[in-house]
Amino acid sequence: MLATTGFLDELFDKGLLIETGVDGIYGRSGLFEEIGDGFQNLVTRYAGTDNAEVVRFPPAMSRAVFERSGYMKSFPQLAGTIHCFHGDGAAHLDLMQTIEANGDWTKGQTASEVVLTPAACYPLYPTAAKRGPLPAEGRLYDLLSYCFRHEPSRDPARQQMFRMREFVRMGTPDQVTAFRADWLDRGQKLIAEIGLPFSVDVANDPFFGRTGKMLAVNQRDQRLKFELLIPIESEASPTACLSFNYHQDHFGKTFGLETAGPETAHTACVGFGHERVILALLKHHGTDVKAWPAAVRKALWG
Repeated sequence: MLATTGFLDELFDKGLLIETGVDGIYGRSGLFEEIGDGFQNLVTRYAGTDNAEVVRFPPAMSRAVFERSGYMKSFPQLAGTIHCFHGDGAAHLDLMQTIEANGDWTKGQTASEVVLTPAACYPLYPTAAKRGPLPAEGRLYDLLSYCFRHEPSRDPARQQMFRMREFVRMGTPDQVTAFRADWLDRGQKLIAEIGLPFSVDVANDPFFGRTGKMLAVNQRDQRLKFELLIPIESEASPTACLSFNYHQDHFGKTFGLETAGPETAHTACVGFGHERVILALLKHHGTDVKAWPAAVRKALWG
């Protein structure tokens, strides 16, 4: 059985992750990044000839778009805002005096026009909508971004700042559900190729509050979200490393995405937890990468 403690300390001891003094905020070693590069190349190979349009956004996004998305209604506990100093000379003097007195200098900060990106796809929807109605075949995007969720934890697989690779499909309900079904199959083959144990199960997002409980039940009942789970920190509670999501017309309605019809577009995505898959590889194959099974090394590095 996998150990439920000590893995994070082992990663620190081996220099694969680097402590910063904040749970869930870590540096990564060159080897850690090398494993990640191999994994991303494998994902790209599995994407094959899909001809997804590559888009890369920074880990911060427009606060106005964030507010419009409805994220705060569902996940206020995870959100990260960016506050900055907007004061004058007198306010700066007060700030310095507060710091000298070991007081709470953050009271002088106010919200800026940007927030931390919670998921790689969030900045995409308004950008895509500005291009007008989708072509008849819809559109497919390839995204990769650092994301933030306020979940401080000693579980190395639950980091506050992490990378997410996503393929986002926009189109008719049939187009996007076929895309999700295809990637549900591809994702299992990909993880099997790198020798990791997994299971797939229907899931729900961590909606907040009493209303959130109803949303979670509805999401499960409609089978809108599946997760590919791999034991990392715990066998009893495996970690979601891939997710397969059907958003229905939520983002279409929110941002005015239309099909060629024109009708409100539906969207779906497959998401890969970059750090989580690297951690799964290190957990199951060991921290001595040179001793990994030849088939796994070939899958990652050829």
